[in-house]
Amino acid sequence: MRILLVEDEASLREPMAAYVRSMGYDVDEADSIEAAREALYDAEPDLVILDVMLPEGVDAGFEFASELREAGFDGPVLFITARDAVEDRVRGLDLGGDDYLTKPFSLEELAARVRALLRRQGSVRRSFFERGPLRVDYAARKVHWQGREVALSGREFALIELFSLHPDRVYSAEELLERLFPGTDSGLKIVRVYVHRLRTKLGPEVVQTVAGGYRLGLEP
Repeated sequence: MRILLVEDEASLREPMAAYVRSMGYDVDEADSIEAAREALYDAEPDLVILDVMLPEGVDAGFEFASELREAGFDGPVLFITARDAVEDRVRGLDLGGDDYLTKPFSLEELAARVRALLRRQGSVRRSFFERGPLRVDYAARKVHWQGREVALSGREFALIELFSLHPDRVYSAEELLERLFPGTDSGLKIVRVYVHRLRTKLGPEVVQTVAGGYRLGLEP
């Protein structure tokens, strides 16, 4: 499972990341909202640990949590912050947070919160997806088509990963743009380009164009 840790203070972030990795999770570290967006290019995390006060502003973490929810991220968000006022807690939860951990805290408590949130999420992400000629190995970040491994770029993998994690869901071009290509100046054209790349590398049927957008084109 993959966790995105957004904390600008290296003296806090690095031991937290090391401890969570020792629990068997993959951890992407970010010291700013911009760095967090870059991490999201490659893969959607199962959980986000998010500091509230970041270089972008005192409420940047709250604003980023709201941005994540609007973009369709449905995994748990754990806020970490020195701000312990009731109104801050309420605001964080109202903006899409699932838990709120006040600094200073022990690494053992952080680990317990992470385990609880992932249990509460309902189920551990399966290690691979297989349907028809397609196999997506999430842990190894590899894709096979008709038994042959196909090399994909980070964003190409992120796109097929998203479709395979939610194989019955239709994604609009606007949502794909927001989730996978935030900040780009290319507009919806870049979504069409990457859909075309997947169809070229894997097969024209792998992504289906339907009313409202795109979905995985392979039947169970």
